[in-house]
Amino acid sequence: MNYPQEEVLPIGYEGSKSEQIEQMFDHIAPTYDKLNHTLSLGVDRYWRNRAIKALKSCKPRRMLDVATGTGDFAILAARHLQPEQLIGIDISEGMMAVARQKMADAGLSSEKVSFQREDCTNLSFADNSFDAVSSTFGIRNFEHLDKAFAEMHRVLSPGGQLVILELSTPQGFPMKQLYKFYSKTMIPLIGKCISRDNSAYTYLPDSIKAFPQGELLQESLLRAGFSKATFRRLTFGICTLYIATK
Repeated sequence: MNYPQEEVLPIGYEGSKSEQIEQMFDHIAPTYDKLNHTLSLGVDRYWRNRAIKALKSCKPRRMLDVATGTGDFAILAARHLQPEQLIGIDISEGMMAVARQKMADAGLSSEKVSFQREDCTNLSFADNSFDAVSSTFGIRNFEHLDKAFAEMHRVLSPGGQLVILELSTPQGFPMKQLYKFYSKTMIPLIGKCISRDNSAYTYLPDSIKAFPQGELLQESLLRAGFSKATFRRLTFGICTLYIATK
């Protein structure tokens, strides 16, 4: 199935969508964390904690964090869920360089938490390798969403859980109108000022708007083979938490 967000591309980069996304994130990696916390007014920390809470019941021994970026969620999961092994994967070496430094600063060993470059549509891991898979604020950047979900399902062990956090568009008044103004006007302006990238934070609201949300994404997870998929909108619908079980 084709999704509109798969056709949304950052401006000023060349190649396939995945190649353009890689270039964009390599470029904004040094300022990414500052921008994330600024644009969300710090609420992104609360969203990550909600995802951690959703995973506590499955007590994962081995965990995979897809589109790990600068490693915020991977490091948080290592601290609070204490898996024996956690692997964060991404296509951007620039983002993972920041993640590795943050891991070292947090005093976590590379035996417990590691980062490696992977194509999320063709993972190198064996079937049933992980008790839990997570992805926070990254799936809207995937070039082939259904293939990525199929791979996440494949590497999960039976009964394992997938937890996804993704930005979404509020539907109710007045948040829908306020968010439209903020996303189209303030996000590109703040993003340009901090990251010096003219396209990355124009791409962000466009990719959120085009991304399948709520019931549509729930259906995609079920088509990928998950036995159960639920979702909960957070902070007036600005973010959505998805939980799926293999």
